[in-house]
Amino acid sequence: MQTIQSIHEMQSHAISLRASGQLIGLVPTMGCLHEGHLSLIDIAKEKTDKVIVSIFVNPTQFGPNEDYDEYPRNLEQDVAICLERGADIVFNPSSEEIYPQGYSTYVKEERVGQGMCGISRPIHFRGVTTICLKLFNITRPDLAVFGQKDAQQCAVIKKMVSDLNLPIEISVGPTLRDPDGLATSSRNRYLSELQRADALSIPFALEEGRRLVEEG
Repeated sequence: MQTIQSIHEMQSHAISLRASGQLIGLVPTMGCLHEGHLSLIDIAKEKTDKVIVSIFVNPTQFGPNEDYDEYPRNLEQDVAICLERGADIVFNPSSEEIYPQGYSTYVKEERVGQGMCGISRPIHFRGVTTICLKLFNITRPDLAVFGQKDAQQCAVIKKMVSDLNLPIEISVGPTLRDPDGLATSSRNRYLSELQRADALSIPFALEEGRRLVEEG
């Protein structure tokens, strides 16, 4: 497995892979990998010839007073996990590589991202679409895989891909859950026992609502 930090090197390698007829799968992550991420790698492996896992904590999707500085990072462990799972390339650029001094270009989807998370985190999806488009241009994937847990993010990315006519298939992997039913997430470690119990009420309520609808 290769690890690449340079945009130029990653682009050149991706172009060579495509020229040789190989399909490229991309799994964009911010690291701190867990079983949910690994299931996305598995999907990419099933559908493509070469799997790239990007590991980049994207500063532009964090608002003021959010957890950018505290976001968990363990690159050495993440690279080992990717190797064990069968990824072919880990792309882990620095913030300076992605956003050099003087950077001023952003991409914003203006409909799907307006409600829900877009209300409390008004710059979040602008950062998401910008980094995803940059990663797509750098890694040249045929397929990009995201997790259903971030449903609005998936919808925003799909809309961007459609609106900008990007020749990329977006695949959405099912939500994986911890043994107690909470959706697996890198940020779960922030929760106290009481907060975790409160969070668990959401999937339980949704499941009960679905059951009631199905039963008429």
